[in-house]
Amino acid sequence: MLRGFLVIFILCGIAILAVFGFRGQKSTAPPTEVFPDMVRQMKVRAQAPLGLFADGRGPRLPVAGTVPIGYEMPKPGSTQQAEPDVGPWSHPRADFGGGTDYYNTGKMGDHWGTGIPVPVSRELMERGQQRFNITCAMCHGATAAGNGITKQYGLATVVTLQDERIRKMSDGEIFNTITNGKNTMMAYGPNIIVPDRWAIIAYLRALQRSQNATTADVPEDRRAELEKQ
Repeated sequence: MLRGFLVIFILCGIAILAVFGFRGQKSTAPPTEVFPDMVRQMKVRAQAPLGLFADGRGPRLPVAGTVPIGYEMPKPGSTQQAEPDVGPWSHPRADFGGGTDYYNTGKMGDHWGTGIPVPVSRELMERGQQRFNITCAMCHGATAAGNGITKQYGLATVVTLQDERIRKMSDGEIFNTITNGKNTMMAYGPNIIVPDRWAIIAYLRALQRSQNATTADVPEDRRAELEKQ
């Protein structure tokens, strides 16, 4: 038993010396860090050399064919002389917000406003559907019922946007939620340009109405057909 104690004592002494015994020495070699805690990260730094590439430069030119986020290429049929036919969400209005008006904040004074501050057209609704399916449907589901694919993998806190509380929520507050996030929902302000946020809200309102429609929402000339069914 004494022999075992001596062995453990010697090993502990060696470990202590190895860790703390040479702290006073100077060396040009980089220090050994057991837990660096991201103090020094392996990443590209602006204006700093990088040995990964043959030219030694870290910053790289954009990949050929890429465009800034939010920009849409001119539609087929447009010419270089003519102005490209683009929607209200496209360049040059592709921004992430910076103003203090209702369009950029969802607020009218000190209160959440309501209404879509861009022309609601078929093109806008199609854009909203596209952006909703790309950004929102994986959590909230294709019909905004809160049954997206993420719920099958344990994300049980997703709310249904068909809830009465959400349907009565002002457009400005929904805009703010998209911009800054809420609870477990991350902020999408840095990822979704302002016009796209309003397009998503316009499409969401159509989804909510489609899932909570009444006979009064049907034109009178079509009600008889529905009653027969």
